[in-house]
Amino acid sequence: MLTDRFVTPENLTDKTAYWLDQIHARNRTKPDLVLEPSKCALLVVDMLHYFAHPDGRVYLPSTEAVIPRISTLLRYWRDISGTVVFTRHCHRGKDDLGMLGKFFSDYINCGSHESEIISRLAPSAEERVFRKNTYDAFYRTGLEEYLRELNIEQVLVTGVLTHLCCETAARSAFVRGFEVYIAADALTSSTEELHLGSLLGLANGFAVISDTASICSFRRG
Repeated sequence: MLTDRFVTPENLTDKTAYWLDQIHARNRTKPDLVLEPSKCALLVVDMLHYFAHPDGRVYLPSTEAVIPRISTLLRYWRDISGTVVFTRHCHRGKDDLGMLGKFFSDYINCGSHESEIISRLAPSAEERVFRKNTYDAFYRTGLEEYLRELNIEQVLVTGVLTHLCCETAARSAFVRGFEVYIAADALTSSTEELHLGSLLGLANGFAVISDTASICSFRRG
């Protein structure tokens, strides 16, 4: 997989402003939706050693920029005792690949260190981690049932990769009747083209796109 350091800690704020400008320029109508943290689950998608650690086989350099933003959101959600959930993508062998095996020869082995969530974003003892073996965080994972039990109505998507697992999770949440929110600076992809293209598509009919600072300042209000 081609990976590009298209965003860094130094330029993330400016890049995010550009992405949001592009989204707003192409979407004149806004859904009548308001994020309410008490009803919203923070979903951290696949922040694994495989993707988010320099030693990972498919290391995404742009994760260096977004990890602090995800950490900020984690602190906010934990401060209000909000719902935080993680996904952990891995496979138990080649027979567990499904259609992903048609596109990728490499895979994350469930027994490997690379399948673990990075320590900087480690789940607390109370936070649930849902193992998945495809892009969709809701497909045969029990995530939907868990959120329903907690009366969660909204999902805020963060993590990797924007155009694959994050986008699929967002669309799947939408189809299941959850309001979907995305922090554009708290998820990333392999290239800026794929990242922005995914955000543009989601903003057009699936999700409300914002940024970490706006979400956190809104909560204080």
